[in-house]
Amino acid sequence: MEEGRVQMLSSSITVKSAENIRLTSSVSLKSGESFVRFGSEGLLISDFGDPSSESSPITFKVVFSSLVAVCGSYVYGHAVGYSSPAQEGIMEDLGITSEQYSVFSSILTVGAMLGAVMSGRVADFVGRRAAMGISQFFCIFGWLSIMLAENSLWLDIGRFVLGCGIGLVSYAIPIYVAEITPRNVRGTFTALNPLLMGFGQSFAFLFGPFINWRILALIGIIPGVIQLPCLFFIPESPRWLAKVGKMKEFEASLQSIRGENFDISQEATEIKDYTNYLKEISGDGILSLFQRKYVRSLIVGVGLIVFQRFGGVYGFLFYASTIFESAGFSSSIGTIIAGVFQIVTTTLGLILIDRSGRRPMLLSSTVGACVGCVITAMAFVFKDLNFGTEVTGILVLIGVVVIQLPCLFGFSATWTRRNTLDYKSEIFPINIKSPAGSLVILVSWTGSWIVSYTFAYLFEWSSAGTFFMYGVICALGILFIAKLVPETKGRTLEEIQVSMMGD
Repeated sequence: MEEGRVQMLSSSITVKSAENIRLTSSVSLKSGESFVRFGSEGLLISDFGDPSSESSPITFKVVFSSLVAVCGSYVYGHAVGYSSPAQEGIMEDLGITSEQYSVFSSILTVGAMLGAVMSGRVADFVGRRAAMGISQFFCIFGWLSIMLAENSLWLDIGRFVLGCGIGLVSYAIPIYVAEITPRNVRGTFTALNPLLMGFGQSFAFLFGPFINWRILALIGIIPGVIQLPCLFFIPESPRWLAKVGKMKEFEASLQSIRGENFDISQEATEIKDYTNYLKEISGDGILSLFQRKYVRSLIVGVGLIVFQRFGGVYGFLFYASTIFESAGFSSSIGTIIAGVFQIVTTTLGLILIDRSGRRPMLLSSTVGACVGCVITAMAFVFKDLNFGTEVTGILVLIGVVVIQLPCLFGFSATWTRRNTLDYKSEIFPINIKSPAGSLVILVSWTGSWIVSYTFAYLFEWSSAGTFFMYGVICALGILFIAKLVPETKGRTLEEIQVSMMGD
């Protein structure tokens, strides 16, 4: 192995002709914090550098680009939160039945499933910026159709097209933000995505009952109108440019993001080497997902979505008014309190994400969801035992608050229920990010549709039983996160993905 021998000089590792090395078992050679990792297929990645070394600067362009991107996140949240406060006004003005309104409300998830299927391919074919622009054209058309609708047909068309737009945007935004931000603050910047989603949803909950439903739809257009022209002034993702072979543009984009005076050579080399390696070892089609080296990433990405979607949080989200009314608590007061807590917890999550790490936040918030479901279930048990509506109503309110309460101790449940989607922006290598991201989002929206469709039947069958079932799912989710989900705090995307590919 003379040609492939490893030389350790000072605090670095030098590898000669590493591409010729093939070992039957994985070996990691370390010196300080730098390392070279080999597997059965050769070099996985070389010399990532010391995480404690000089961090990339947080430039104005990083901040501005991230804020432009998450304008679309507000549209997402506004769309999800729109149907509940707008229901009474739409049904009264257009004279539609409750069955017709149920179709209008739920068809958003059908459109989002279609958008999810297209999202990865669109973002990989035209780039992250263009994908965000395309999604906003869908969203603007959808909101206009809803705002100008005179019958249920145009309401449904608008809601479906809006769903297609947010299905696209739910992939493009977290991917773009994760790919442009420095690793030391990536958690904070990716948390802007759920923060703006939470603001959009909370705005609809808080002010929707006092605003005409057509005006509320018009408000949903504003962020998209702001975002579209600003997209021309933000850089394309350097990692996407490297993936498609635009190396000159890749270096120019990375330099502009990190600042003209910052040395990008190490980061640029890492990205190029890793991208080239991924191109050599596999394709980027849907079948690539099922290779052994991607099994853990796929299980984590899909598993988080499954446990989160079926863990009760979305039962509260879609049917908050029904739950509060059934418990004998004012639905308007309950949703306002829930909206306020959502803003507070999501904002605190933004501040604390890079201090506490992703994994502790996921664990604590899932524990909070589990406890909240159990408290809510007990509330309806007390109702069945005729303990009084006051006890039931207060316990249900406590259950909703407990789901979001972990943020007061340094964690954000509201952030985490969105962050299960954002994990895909970190754990999937760029060569499978398109099909993997599409699959995760498709599973997410399919789960949302199943919950929205089945909740009423389950709730009618047994109010307490429904939330006990959700609590059990949350408990299984806690075990899943503890055993399989990695910490991504303070690590480059390449480091995370190599560790997920396994030995």
